[in-house]
Amino acid sequence: MEEPRSGASPNGIVTVMAVAGIVASLTQTLVVPLIGELPKILGTTASNASWVVTTTLLAGAVTTPVMGRLGDLFGKRRMMLICAIPLVLGCVVCALAGSLTPMIIGRGLQGMGMGLIPLGISALRDVLPPDRLGPSIALMSSSMGIGGALGLPMAAAVAEYASWRVLFWVTAVLSLVVGLLIWLLVPATPASARGRIDFVGALGLGAGLVCLLLGVSKGADWGWSSGTTLGLLGAAVVLLPLWGWWELRVRDPLVDLRVTARPQVLLTNLASIVVGFSMYAQSLIVMQILQLPEATGYGLGQSMLAAGLWMAPSGLMMMVISPIGARLSAARGPKVTLIVGSLIMALGYGSSMVLLGSPWGLLIVTCVCSIGIGFAYGSMPALIMGAVPRSETGAANSFNTLMRSIGTTASAAVVGLVLSQLTVNFGGHVLPSEAGFRTGMLIGCGAALAAALITMTLPARREPQRETLHIEAPPAVVKR
Repeated sequence: MEEPRSGASPNGIVTVMAVAGIVASLTQTLVVPLIGELPKILGTTASNASWVVTTTLLAGAVTTPVMGRLGDLFGKRRMMLICAIPLVLGCVVCALAGSLTPMIIGRGLQGMGMGLIPLGISALRDVLPPDRLGPSIALMSSSMGIGGALGLPMAAAVAEYASWRVLFWVTAVLSLVVGLLIWLLVPATPASARGRIDFVGALGLGAGLVCLLLGVSKGADWGWSSGTTLGLLGAAVVLLPLWGWWELRVRDPLVDLRVTARPQVLLTNLASIVVGFSMYAQSLIVMQILQLPEATGYGLGQSMLAAGLWMAPSGLMMMVISPIGARLSAARGPKVTLIVGSLIMALGYGSSMVLLGSPWGLLIVTCVCSIGIGFAYGSMPALIMGAVPRSETGAANSFNTLMRSIGTTASAAVVGLVLSQLTVNFGGHVLPSEAGFRTGMLIGCGAALAAALITMTLPARREPQRETLHIEAPPAVVKR
C-alpha cells in the first residue's frame, strides 16, 4: 500500500490533467501542416509519408485499451507517468529523424502516449471530491479538442518560419514538463482491480485493430478492392470475434465484455463512434476549403498559418463550454447533454450550407460544431463511469476512447472517398469539388443526428444526477 498524501489541491490536479490532455492531443495534429513537405523532408514518396500519420493512429488504438487495464491493476497515476515516457522519447526521435523509418518509430511512440487522456479522466474519479468530478471530467475531455485546434496554427507557424524539428523539440519539452507535473502534483491512485494481465487478449485486440484500422485508413490508397485491403478487413472480421470469444471465457479479461454489453455502456460506445465520425468530418473539410485558391470559385486562398488561426477559436470554444455542459449534466443528466451536443453539431454542419463562402462563415461553422463536441465529449465519460464499477473505470474509459478513434478513422475513409470521387480539374490538378465538400458536410450532419437518436435510446436516469455523476466518494489519497 501507499502512504497517505496530503496537500493536493483539486484545482492543481485538474489543471495538470487538462494540460496533459492538451499536450497529448497536440502531438496528434503536429504533423498536419507538414504533410505536403514530408516527402521532401524524409526523401520518400507521398504514399510512404502518409505512414507518419497512420502509425500514430494505430499505436494509440492498440495501446490505449491496454494502458487502461494496467491503470486499473497498478494505479492510473503510475500508468500516466509511464505513458509520458514514450511521448517524450517519440518527440526526440522525430526531432532527430532524417529519414522515414525513425520518423515512423517516433510517431508510433507518440501514439503510445495517447493513453494519458483516458487514464487522466478515469483518475479524476479517484482523486477529486465528488462535487468537483463532473466539471473536471468535462474540462479534461475538452482538452482533446483544445490541443488539436491549438496544434494547427502553432505547427503551421513553426513550419513556415522555422525548422520543422523545432516542433518536436518543443513538444518534447512540454511532454517532459507534463510528466514532472503529474509526478509532483497528482496524488497516486489505488490499484482498484485484481487479477493478471490478459496478454492473449491484448495481442488479439491489437492484431484485430491493426487489421481493421489499417484496412480502413489505407483502403483509398491501396484500392478498396485490392487484395491487401480485403485481406486486412477479412482478417479483422475473423480476429475481433475470436478476441471477443476469448474475453468472455478468460478469468481476468482485458475488457470485460459483459460490462460493455450493459445498455448504458454499449449505447454510449456506439454513440461515441458516430460522434467521432461527425467530429472529424469538418476538420478534414474546412482546412482544405480555407487553403484552396480563390480562383476555384469556392476556395478561400488562405495561407497555412492563416487557415490554422481561423480554426483555433473552435478549440477554445470547447474549453469555454465545458463548465456549462457539466452544469447541464448535473441538472438533467449526461444523457441529455450528449443529445444536446449532438444536435448542436448537426446545426453547425447544417449551417455550412450557407456559410462556406467566407472565412468568417467557416469560423462560425467550426465554433458551433465545437460547442456541440464539447457537450458530447464531456458527457460520454460521465455516462461510462456511471455504469461501471470503480475497478474497471480505466479500462472502460480507454475502450470508449478507442470507439471514438474508430469513428474518426471511418470518417477519414468515407469523407476521403467522397472528396476523391467528386472532383474538378483546376490548372491540370484534380481537386475536390464544392459539391464534394458540401456532401461531406451533409454526411457529418447526418452522423450527428444519428448520434442524437442513438443517445435517446439510453436507459432513463433512475436517480438524481447528484448521485449518478458523483458516483462515490474517492478513498483516502495515497502516494506510491
